[in-house]
Amino acid sequence: MPYIEAYLHVVWTTKNRTPYLSTFTLRKTVWKHIYQNALKQGIHISVINGYKDHCHCLISLKSNQTIQRILQLLKGESSFWINKSNLLEGTNYSHFEWQDEYYAVAVSSQSIKTVRRYILNQEAHHRNNSNNEEYNEFLNLPPLKSGGK
Repeated sequence: MPYIEAYLHVVWTTKNRTPYLSTFTLRKTVWKHIYQNALKQGIHISVINGYKDHCHCLISLKSNQTIQRILQLLKGESSFWINKSNLLEGTNYSHFEWQDEYYAVAVSSQSIKTVRRYILNQEAHHRNNSNNEEYNEFLNLPPLKSGGK
């Protein structure tokens, strides 16, 4: 049996970055469902969290899993479940969708605690940082100056 220790920090967004997941309670419901569905599918999510328009996961890959297949299962099933369960009822939205694209980066074993803490602190993080600032953090880019220069 092969031994593999491959962790990925994966992020995906809602379609057009629409803030479908507008309440803390709704977000927690969705993250819990994605986590439980992942367990059923044999996908190990170490931690999951996010904000109004995106989801972060720290995932441990197995030898027979691909990033594309894992995300297809997680995003497709959760989108179907959110709509089937009418979780958007009472919001300004009638139909939920995830964006097709995603971001995935390998995480070294030395960085796992840092990434876990970052994912767990999404609510506080987004009180202080915009989506653009978060994206630049991922890429280690300096923040954009006003006017795009």
